Amino acid sequence: MNYWLVKTEPDTFSWDDLVRDKKTVWDGVRNFQARSHLKAMEQGDLVFIYHTGDEKAIIGISTVLKAGYPEPADNEWIAVDLAPKQKLKNPVTLAQIKSDKRLSNMVLVRASRLSVQPVRPEEFDIVVALSEEK
Repeated sequence: MNYWLVKTEPDTFSWDDLVRDKKTVWDGVRNFQARSHLKAMEQGDLVFIYHTGDEKAIIGISTVLKAGYPEPADNEWIAVDLAPKQKLKNPVTLAQIKSDKRLSNMVLVRASRLSVQPVRPEEFDIVVALSEEK
């Protein structure tokens, strides 16, 4: 299993929207590195949903329902299908992540603008544990 993080502007599409819709096509990503990550996603992988904007926090965990496939509107780009798995007990903010030395090599810290990024298994576990602490 692989672990990922995808970013979304909550005013455009939020965790609550994903829960309401029960699944979504994650498309519209227009960055070559992010496209490579979408291509690498496999069914069953776990994906953090990160709210950008004022929140700057990981909100929940989704599951890849369908691995990367060409976007119907533009075959040059990749989409995946995601479904909500669980909301984190407490959001884990970017400030919390940056202040935790164990997460200093996390892509979110090093390349914060990348909209789709891998997460190492130990980073995934640390973030989930941080969400339980408050």
